[in-house]
Amino acid sequence: MYSSRLAAFIWFAVYFWVASAPVVCWAQGLAEVKAGYTKYEYRIPMRDGKRLFTAVYVPKDDSKKYPILIKRTPYSVRPYGPSNYPNDLGPSALFARAGYIFVYQDVRGRWMSEGEFVNMRPHRPARKNDEIDESTDTYDTIEFLLKTIPNHNGRVGQWGISYPGFYTVTGMIEAHPALKAASPQAPVTDWFVGDDFHHNGALFLPHLFNFLARFDRPRPQPVRKFDPNFDHGTPDGYDFFLKLGRLNEANQRFFEGKLAFWEDVMKHGTYDDFWKARNIRQHLGNVRPAVLTVGGWYDAENLFGALEVYKNIKKHSPKTNNRLVMGPWIHGGWSNGDGDSLGDVSFNAKTAEYYRKQIELPFFEHHLKGEKLDQAPEAWVFEMGTNVWRKYDTWPPRNVKSRKLYFHPEGVLGDLPPEATKDGAAHDEYISDPTRPVPYINKTVIGMVTEYMTADQRFASQRPDVLVYQTPELERDVTVAGPIEVDLFVSTTGTDADFVVKLIDVYPGDYPDPSPNPAGVKMGGYQQLIRGDVMRGKFRDSFEKPIPFVSGKAATVRFTLPDVYHTFRPGHRLMVQVQSTWFPLVDRNPQTFVDIYSAKASDFKKATHRIFRTPDMPSRVTVPVLP
Repeated sequence: MYSSRLAAFIWFAVYFWVASAPVVCWAQGLAEVKAGYTKYEYRIPMRDGKRLFTAVYVPKDDSKKYPILIKRTPYSVRPYGPSNYPNDLGPSALFARAGYIFVYQDVRGRWMSEGEFVNMRPHRPARKNDEIDESTDTYDTIEFLLKTIPNHNGRVGQWGISYPGFYTVTGMIEAHPALKAASPQAPVTDWFVGDDFHHNGALFLPHLFNFLARFDRPRPQPVRKFDPNFDHGTPDGYDFFLKLGRLNEANQRFFEGKLAFWEDVMKHGTYDDFWKARNIRQHLGNVRPAVLTVGGWYDAENLFGALEVYKNIKKHSPKTNNRLVMGPWIHGGWSNGDGDSLGDVSFNAKTAEYYRKQIELPFFEHHLKGEKLDQAPEAWVFEMGTNVWRKYDTWPPRNVKSRKLYFHPEGVLGDLPPEATKDGAAHDEYISDPTRPVPYINKTVIGMVTEYMTADQRFASQRPDVLVYQTPELERDVTVAGPIEVDLFVSTTGTDADFVVKLIDVYPGDYPDPSPNPAGVKMGGYQQLIRGDVMRGKFRDSFEKPIPFVSGKAATVRFTLPDVYHTFRPGHRLMVQVQSTWFPLVDRNPQTFVDIYSAKASDFKKATHRIFRTPDMPSRVTVPVLP
């Protein structure tokens, strides 16, 4: 019990510190904050009369005017009380020392703010009278601040990581004229297609469960305290979630039916109007503020969101000053620490410190204070493998070329399409048993751990229910830059199935171990996950209208893995793994065509899945390669 409670505490502490605290990185210290800033608290009225609790920190030095920098959050603007100060202010300590008016606001219906909280509140482009959404709440907040806070320079910026990143995105839609710069960082954008809780319709089970266990507790009135932690009763997430039972009964079983959003998820198992209304990507037209979208190549939660915000602003608001930063970071990893490694993988550079000093602060200083900004690229991206920052005028780079890598006999991954066989039935197959799913990481953990996105995959490649294809050793650098397209030609003896595809960098056998090496990791032959994702088979043609597989009949499964920027070095190999379980990261597919959230034990059945590799069914991945 102790280890379970400790694991849960650590998970929640890390998550809420990164995503919610109004302070991150290189602490200024309480004394410095109190010496330099005066705190005020307001209950700002919105157009419908509800009041949002807002904490404002104003520089005591009134010899010059300051811009306003806002963070709107569902995670609390604590500490509450005008005499209680946080240890840090701003996206980093650099901002407090540069001089800003910092504003932190509990969003509607959370913590000390009035009103009803709605998860991913849908945007309402055709509002009437006092109708509200998150865009209007941001607009009304800015209007109040400009009229109330003294000594500002009339310019406003907004930023936030994860869920606060979503509120930053909504704030720059139909923005207040004073909002000049916005930095959505790892923003939530679409909870069914690619962020947080679903990937291509497949449920990311431990992330949803563990997050809602704390976040989704009812709040009948304004509160200042955290909700209690959930005790799993074990540190073993694989075992806990395998025994979870019917998903649509978990809320009642563990939480007395108090998790309202869990019930919403259980009721909306397809991409219906509930989820479509929460897709903020569709509203990114006419974005006026300058935008700096930030994400991490190894963000286990909102990698999709960062890339999608940049791409959709580029598509729908082509005249916007629209910039992208992608580094070798976990969720929020750019905001604290050095950013020089993740798990067993070293990047040989203090990437997070570089970002904070050379990219983030100069962006806001330029747009909110008029400071000179050196020529900044549209895309500032970190190339893994070679471990260097690169600058491009667009992302993906204009000169990438598509390279198809086909599946061949004996686990070969090659550039040439497969040839015809005498019997015409070339395929590889495996038996997928949902009662013995493939683990997503080779360690005992209670939930989704961030390092899984670079973790060694040797344990998976040894399983009979994982197919492995790899190239010969490379003779030169191969740089993959952009999204990866997957084309699988499959059949199954069941009527539904998931297909997980992983792109992996296989290290040479003589690759040196880290020094020092307290964990005793052996890097020779290391299989580093570069990108992996899942496609729930019943959604292969439509997220709105799922269809079953016909047992034994070939079908096409196509989907896209999120962008990568990685150089496979000489002596390394490209590997692709294909499997149908990834547990407990992804909930189990019963492999029968049923409502998975209400599936009973008898619905979960073994099935044989085939991956075809014939001239007319050439299973492959397509990678964008720089010349």
